[in-house]
Amino acid sequence: MHPWGKVGCVGCFTGILSQTVLARLILSIYCEGNSPSNIFFLLTISFLLSWAFCSAISFILTDRATFEVLWRSQLLGGLLSLGLSINIYHGEEYLSLGWYILVMSFFHFSEFLVTSIIRPHTLSTDSFLLNHSVAYGLAALVSWLEYLFELWCFPAMKGFNWFSQLGLVLCIGGESLRKIAMLTAGSNFDHLIRTHREDKHQLVTSGIYSLCRHPSYVGWFYWSIGTQIILCNPFCIVAYTVASWKFFHQRVYEEEITLLSFFDDQYISYQKKVPTGLPFIHGYPR
Repeated sequence: MHPWGKVGCVGCFTGILSQTVLARLILSIYCEGNSPSNIFFLLTISFLLSWAFCSAISFILTDRATFEVLWRSQLLGGLLSLGLSINIYHGEEYLSLGWYILVMSFFHFSEFLVTSIIRPHTLSTDSFLLNHSVAYGLAALVSWLEYLFELWCFPAMKGFNWFSQLGLVLCIGGESLRKIAMLTAGSNFDHLIRTHREDKHQLVTSGIYSLCRHPSYVGWFYWSIGTQIILCNPFCIVAYTVASWKFFHQRVYEEEITLLSFFDDQYISYQKKVPTGLPFIHGYPR
């Protein structure tokens, strides 16, 4: 593991620990007799305070590069603890939100952690995928606004019911599939489409890649839709499905152009035997 990967683990742990301790302290003082909304507010304040404290200590004690990794890891660790705290202390009212926060924070930290194992020489703060793209950030913002608006207008539809549980299953399955794909591909995996072939770059066709050509994309596709099912966001379920499908349709097409230039007949043979795994996406035409 790259040293930054170890730094990230330390940062995530300190984020979890500080948020958990502070949340427990605040709730032990103010929890009794408070409504779920007030408890949610107190938990959010505890998260912001713990993250600010950890970030300040990291800024004082470490160099700039280490700090950039630490504050992101502490943010995600604190969010993990916040999501868990919401599930423990809130009951049914905000349970779907708690699971959503858990799923989101774990995904982004695990992207960084797995990258530190399989491709340590490319590891950077971009490996968290927190700044994946402007479109990704806007999509997340729209989903939060929809959740809050519908929670205010139609609170009954935001309970953690069987539909939200289906979304959680999709997220766990998608996350697991993506990480299995990354670990199986090893150093052959990259978050970016490569423009030239590296000396040790091989075409991986074993394991999960014997079932579908793009398992990491399949996992991410269903994970993204699952996040909106957890929140019971009807508009964003449709919007995320359409946007994710368009994104991966274009991404697979572009990636397979490079793979065909790298591996030629070997990849053509692989295309004939194994589907992409994504619905109605066939990749670059053979």
